[in-house]
Amino acid sequence: MTGTPEIGAVAGPDARVVIVAGETSGDNLAAGLIRAVHARRPGVRFAGIAGPRMIEAGCEPWAPSERLAIMGLVEVLKHLPSLLRLRREVLERAVAWAPAAYVGVDAPEFNLGLAAKLHARGLPTVQYVSPQVWAWRQGRVATMAKTLDLVLCLLPFEKRFYDAARLPAEFVGHPLADRLPLDPDRDGARARLALPPDATVVALLPGSRRGEVERLAADFLGAARWLAARRPGVRFVAPMASPAVRALFESAVRAEQGARPPLDLRITDGGADVAVTAADCVLVASGTATLETTLCRRPMVVAYRLAPLTAWLFRTLGLMKAPFFAQPNLLAGRAVVPEIFQEEVTPERLGRELLGWLEDPARAAAAREEFGRIHVELRRGASERAAEALLALLDARAAR
Repeated sequence: MTGTPEIGAVAGPDARVVIVAGETSGDNLAAGLIRAVHARRPGVRFAGIAGPRMIEAGCEPWAPSERLAIMGLVEVLKHLPSLLRLRREVLERAVAWAPAAYVGVDAPEFNLGLAAKLHARGLPTVQYVSPQVWAWRQGRVATMAKTLDLVLCLLPFEKRFYDAARLPAEFVGHPLADRLPLDPDRDGARARLALPPDATVVALLPGSRRGEVERLAADFLGAARWLAARRPGVRFVAPMASPAVRALFESAVRAEQGARPPLDLRITDGGADVAVTAADCVLVASGTATLETTLCRRPMVVAYRLAPLTAWLFRTLGLMKAPFFAQPNLLAGRAVVPEIFQEEVTPERLGRELLGWLEDPARAAAAREEFGRIHVELRRGASERAAEALLALLDARAAR
């Protein structure tokens, strides 16, 4: 590229917006935002790194969002050359397209760097989903204040970090809280899955990223087997986030075929909310699925395992600042559900924690009550609020 092309040439009702989302959760959030903007201004055009739901909502895809579905410091380093190449490609295409704004949805390691380059060219920049600045690398807030015009926060406690740095931020709530019912229908969910109303049911959610499933699938299945040996008749349902994830999980199932006792296990394509609602308790990988489980008001055990070197760096450098990593605990401000990290993730430990929920109905009821409170707090019409904030930014640009 030579010179500095004019950027943001098209604003107002026919504005162009570059949007970049990573993995399934980002795809869902971005699709909701796109639809909410189009409901207000059909002429606004979106293009960028997109998943299938964004494309359905009207986003022009420049690259698939699954290319950003990478978790962990070491894991990102392994893919760094291709990620940097992708970022250069998106930057060049964005400049040529002359958008009025840039929206990064989650994927902060990729999006914040791209936002900085576009902001330097005078483009308004938005980060939808706050990076976990409250948990680690809190110094990022000062840098973000120089390269972002707005942060759209999903969780209520995130805004104060940006207020202190004088970076405009809005708590918009979470679209999952808007979509999921305040009173989950367990019997209806079981009927959809053909599960008996009186059965003991445990949902297994080993993650939406390939790396997560590779690191957790064997231990999740081992925990299910440990529990089944002590609670005969327990049934397991495992909703898979994508065909690729399902293939990995089924490979783990085949690897342990012949073990006894046999598991009563059903693997489904998607439908995590149905599987979780149908369950008595849930074994879940740390991430967005823990929030979905919270909103379905189900007791859970949360597991988090990184690549060994990434975990060592977190511990050695003291990168983790928050007292919890599971979203229900962060939102409650206390330890409501068990969090199992790294080498503590074993079949027996996970199984014992699941058994603890099944054997203590009063504790499970208290957790469900807390989760109901959280649901009400997060239910704010997130996609609509996010759309209004973005359109206000576009209007300000058009009024220049």
